[in-house]
Amino acid sequence: MQQTAKQKIIVLDRDGVINEDSDAFIKSPDEWHPVPGSIEAIAKLKQAGWLVAVATNQSGVRRGYYDRATLSAMHQKLQALLGAQGAKIDWINFSPYVGGDNTPCRKPSTGMLTAIENRFALSLQGAPMVGDTLADMRVALAKGLNPYLVRTGKGERTLETQDALLEEIPVYDNLLAAVEAILK
Repeated sequence: MQQTAKQKIIVLDRDGVINEDSDAFIKSPDEWHPVPGSIEAIAKLKQAGWLVAVATNQSGVRRGYYDRATLSAMHQKLQALLGAQGAKIDWINFSPYVGGDNTPCRKPSTGMLTAIENRFALSLQGAPMVGDTLADMRVALAKGLNPYLVRTGKGERTLETQDALLEEIPVYDNLLAAVEAILK
């Protein structure tokens, strides 16, 4: 399984990258608001022929803050906004678990990325992954992706950690800026 010039894929985190994040969790479609430029960024990727996959930790399901139907409604809102731009997310993969569940599908474990590879029958090796947390950066590196950090969401807090891991990772203001750099 490897990426070909014909089929490029990108993996995006959701909260803080595509939509505004909240320490109190995004619990309903009414609370789900795109980060400025994120819908345009995904539309640009689709226009350039990319597959767009999302890998998102959604522990609010396990915590009882919202159910899977509500999570699905949030994703339908995202797809509707993209549809108005003639675009779509090709696949959204989520982990409903909390960190203490010790599951292989919750970032920074690589299970969601392996599932994306299996879903599209291709390798994510060398593909870009855009996120706003150390967990996003760690899982990208663990699976051989090229990580990109955005300042939106928890990105500024992530930078404040001054973790040595971040020294070689490119940082962009938001998803649109990251996508424009990737597409150059």
